[in-house]
Amino acid sequence: MDIYNVTSVTQFILIGLSDLPKVRYPLFVAFAIIYQVTLVGNGAILLAIGTEKKLHTPMYFFLGNLSLLDIFCPSTTVPKMLYNLLTEDHSISFVGCALQLYFLVALAGTEVFLLAVMAYDRYVAICFPLHYSVIITKARCAQLVSGTWAAGFLNSTIHTMSTFSLSFCKSNLVNQYYCDIPPVVALSCSSTYVAEMLVLVVAGISGFISFLTTLISYVYIISTILKIQSAEGKHKAFSTCASHLVVVCLFYGTAIFTYIRPSSSRHSPARDRLI
Repeated sequence: MDIYNVTSVTQFILIGLSDLPKVRYPLFVAFAIIYQVTLVGNGAILLAIGTEKKLHTPMYFFLGNLSLLDIFCPSTTVPKMLYNLLTEDHSISFVGCALQLYFLVALAGTEVFLLAVMAYDRYVAICFPLHYSVIITKARCAQLVSGTWAAGFLNSTIHTMSTFSLSFCKSNLVNQYYCDIPPVVALSCSSTYVAEMLVLVVAGISGFISFLTTLISYVYIISTILKIQSAEGKHKAFSTCASHLVVVCLFYGTAIFTYIRPSSSRHSPARDRLI
C-alpha cells in the first residue's frame, strides 16, 4: 500500500493509531465517551442560551458560537477515528481527505479568531464597563462573528487548494489519525514550497495576530482587576473571564504541542499522536 505504480493517489491510509493495537478498544471507549460528553455539554449550553432570555447578551452570543465550533470541529475527525479503531479500516478517499482537512482547518481557524474576539469582549466589559453597551452592540457582535467565520473558511480554502493541488504519486500513508496539512503535504512528490510558505505566512500571521490580541487583552484585563480595591470586586471581575482564559490556555497549549514545539527523537511519534 505504500508505493503505487500508478501516477496518482486515489485514497490515503490514516496510520495514526494503527501502531497501538493493544489499546484499540480502550481508546475507542475513551474517545467515544469524550465525544458524547462534548456533544451533550455544548448542546446543553446552546439550549440554555437559546431558551433563557437573560442570556441573550453579547458574551453568551459569542459563547454560543464557540459551542457550535466545539461541536463541529471534533465531528470532522472523531467519527472517522472511531470507525477506524472499531473496524481497523484506515483508508479515506482523496476527496474525503480533502473535505476533512478543509473543515478541520476552517473550524479550528474560526475558533482561533473567535477566542480573540471573546478576549476583546471581556477587555471592553472589564476595562470600560460604562461604555460596554455602546461599543459591543448587537450589530457589532454580528459583524465580529461573521468576520471570524468568513476569515476561518477563507483561510482554509487557501490552504486546502494549495495542499491538494500538489501531486501525490508515491506514499499514501498519512502519519496521523486525521487529514491535516503537515502530514498530507509531506506525501507530495512535487515541490511543496508554495504550500509550506502559505502555512508559514498566512496561518502564521493570522494566528500570531489572534494570539497577540488575546494576550494584550488579558494584560489589560489583569491590570485593571489588580487595581480594584475590594476582594469581592476582584473576584466578580475575574469570574467573568476565568473560564475563557482556561479555554485559551487549553486551545493554544495543544496547538503549540502539536504544531510548534521542536521534534525530538527521544519521544515516540505514536505517543505524541496519542497525546
